[in-house]
Amino acid sequence: MHYLVSKVKAPTLLGVWAICCLLSACASPQMGPVTSSEPPDNAALESYVIGSEDVIDIQVWKNADLSKVVTVRPDGKISLPLTGDVQAGGLTPVQLSEGITEKLKEYYKEPPQVSVIVQQINSYAIFVVGEVRNPGKFVVKSGTTLVQAVALAGGFSQFASVNRIRILRRGADNKEVILLARYKDIIAGQQNNLILKPNDSIVVP
Repeated sequence: MHYLVSKVKAPTLLGVWAICCLLSACASPQMGPVTSSEPPDNAALESYVIGSEDVIDIQVWKNADLSKVVTVRPDGKISLPLTGDVQAGGLTPVQLSEGITEKLKEYYKEPPQVSVIVQQINSYAIFVVGEVRNPGKFVVKSGTTLVQAVALAGGFSQFASVNRIRILRRGADNKEVILLARYKDIIAGQQNNLILKPNDSIVVP
């Protein structure tokens, strides 16, 4: 009899626990992509482009002296034992790993195994200025949209011209491009919610 009672009570307690967890999850607000301390997920890791101030973990298999956690300098380079300065900015983790491997070949009989892990993303920064409640620089995750950026800045002030937003962006040729956005049209689904790029400046007049 004791065995049968245990079998009945266990699912009941688990059911109560599950309901409590569900209610707790519903009551907790979920924030959008804001922080920079998390690395990109596995799907985005291969295509992520390293930038200045990113923190990366370089691991050389069976060689603790060559394995280091480094911060990418403003010039886009990192310093490692034996290889000296290595260009990291503008490369994906896979490309950086291949570059370090190539430089270390002369010190190894066989090509070393090098892994590159992005620990912190600090280079993906955007700027929101003008008629918002909390203007400033925000470090975000890739895929952050214009609407999310406005939310990060605390929303619009009462004087904001929400349909005259400008996004200032540097192109590949370093020329500035100005994109126009109408916030009300985005909310209404009449204009695409623009996905921001690193160093975009959002100006709310």
